Amino acid sequence: MGFDKLLATIADKPVIAHSIAAFERTNSVSEIIIVTRKDRHLEIEKIVGDEKFKKVRSVVTGGKHRQDSVAAGLLHLSTDAKYVAVHDAARCLVTPQIIEQVFAKAQESGAASAAEAITDTLKRADVDPLDSGSGQVLVVKESVNRHRLFGMQTPQIFERALINDAYRAVFAKNLLITDEVSAVEHLGHKIVLISNQDFNFKITYPRDLPLAEFVLRQRVAKT
Repeated sequence: MGFDKLLATIADKPVIAHSIAAFERTNSVSEIIIVTRKDRHLEIEKIVGDEKFKKVRSVVTGGKHRQDSVAAGLLHLSTDAKYVAVHDAARCLVTPQIIEQVFAKAQESGAASAAEAITDTLKRADVDPLDSGSGQVLVVKESVNRHRLFGMQTPQIFERALINDAYRAVFAKNLLITDEVSAVEHLGHKIVLISNQDFNFKITYPRDLPLAEFVLRQRVAKT
């Protein structure tokens, strides 16, 4: 993006404020831990104050990798928290409805995640061995069967004991993971997927900002 996308303004609020607001409005959520870079603490705390969020328990410093940041957040949970939802703040289109749906399944199975079925045709690519230039020209290597392939989203919700065990295994085995489902997978535990029919993409490119704003304003117009 070239700048901190979480502080970009869409629909009159920073991206991260929309994400926090969804959890703030979710009945099953009792507390929110925000994990951020050390140099962003004051800005995040100001957003929390300006938006008058009541469920934000603390703002804590993360680490080099995602797993380091999530582990830091886990350490700050209240002692009576039984379930943990991990969410990418850049998924600012999340709704209380999908959070509750994922939570309901997590209560049944111990682990659940929002996900979206892959609808595009998928190809695996490789560097063109005949390219005499930079060596970065990619060509199609093979097709990938998209049957029952899903793009993982957040929130991902787990029994607290389960996610704690998963993270202990991650650090013990020195694994590098990209989401919490991956961590729980290593324990061999079943994770239920909730197919999300609503927009819940992650802000990644500048083009995503106007699209997210459009979706948010359309939702407001329908209420």
